[in-house]
Parts: sequence; C-alpha cells; structure tokens
Amino acid sequence: MELYLDLLSPPCRAVYLFAEALKIPFEFKLVDLFAGQQYSEEFGKLSAVKKVPVLKEGDFVLTECTAILEYLVQKCSVADHWFPADLQQRARVSEYLSWQHLNLRFNCSKVFLLRTVYPFLMGSEVPKEKMDAAVEDMKQSLNLLEDKFLQNKPFIIGNKISLADLAAIVEIMQPLETGVDGFQGRPKLMAWRDRVKKELGEKLYDKTHEVVLNSSGLQQKMQNNSELLKLKPSLLKYFR
Repeated sequence: MELYLDLLSPPCRAVYLFAEALKIPFEFKLVDLFAGQQYSEEFGKLSAVKKVPVLKEGDFVLTECTAILEYLVQKCSVADHWFPADLQQRARVSEYLSWQHLNLRFNCSKVFLLRTVYPFLMGSEVPKEKMDAAVEDMKQSLNLLEDKFLQNKPFIIGNKISLADLAAIVEIMQPLETGVDGFQGRPKLMAWRDRVKKELGEKLYDKTHEVVLNSSGLQQKMQNNSELLKLKPSLLKYFR
C-alpha cells in the first residue's frame, strides 16, 4: 500500500498519524504541495483532483482523508474505539467528521493560508480586518468543538480516542505555524490535546508536526514555483 502525502497538510497528517500509530504497513510517497508536485504529469494520472492524501493499493486508488481513514479502519485489525461498531457511537464520529469540513477545518486553514499564501498570490499583506475576522471565525469553531462535541468527556465520543479526535487535532495545529495558537486560554482543549498526544505517542506526534512548526522554507518554495499560481482560483474562497 502506498500513501501519497505532504505532512504540511492536516488531512495528510491525520492519515499518516493513524497509519504509524496503528503500525499499518505502507510506503510513504511525498507530494510536495508548495513545490507544485501535485501538478506533475505522474501525479495527475493518479489523482485527477490534484490533491493529497491519496491511497494506492494495486489498481485501487482512493482520495479524501475521511474515506481513507474509514477504509483503513475496516481493512486493518484496529481497536473498535477508532470507528465503533456500535451504530450510535459510529454516528457520533461521522457527525463530527461531517461537521468539521466547513467549520474547524475551513476556518483553521483560512488563518494559515491568509498568513502564508495570501501575500504571495495577492501581492499584498492581509488587511487587518480580514485577518481579525478569520481568527474570530476560528475561535467560534473552537467554541463549538469544546461545547458541543468534547463537552466534559476525555475524548469527542467518550472515554476513548476515535477518528474524530485525530481529525480535530491536526486542524488546530495548522495555524500554530503562523503564530496563532488555538489552544491558548483553553485549558479543556489543552488537556484534551495532551490525552490525544499520549494515545498517538508523543514522539510520533511531535515528529509529525515538525513540518508545521518549522516551515521557514515555505515562502521560498512559493517564490520559486510559478505552478502555485494555479491554486489561486481554488483559494479565492478563503481570501474573500
């Protein structure tokens, strides 16, 4: 099995963390998004959507983080708590995964992209009011994560970690590279993060997020690659 990933991407980190933590055998295939490798002819033959993560197993190719995680759960022998067989517990995991796409994921990504990609593609710094609004939207999503999904439980669906926790943690880590700490002033979320980190393995967790917390070469990659201008139409929704 091959996994095509760029660990700068939160969905890729979720897939990578899951596969590594559960010791699922795979071959890591780097697709450097900010070097434009998703636009290469070779990758285009694999994934028409030109994005990662991608799972390839023989002639079978699967895209989208949630689909890949659910496939790995059902294909491999993993503990039930990741995606419970119990109908209502599984529905709770699916509820979170469905919610986050246009909420936590969108808003955390918006903060990151405004700080990193906006100046390159738009030719100017982000207006303060636009940045402030994006941070406020992110905070509102974090409030919902705390109040609706996590509540007073150790993990999102109860006493054990699930795919929902994995998907959430990688998104909140994304804005940290830009200096926006979603955990600041949120002791409940910080305690939850520490539990997730322990379950996944602290060394693995820290190693996986190194690329987010140490991405000093990101601007240089963008300056040296005109292919990234192809991203502009798809990113305008974040920049409005």
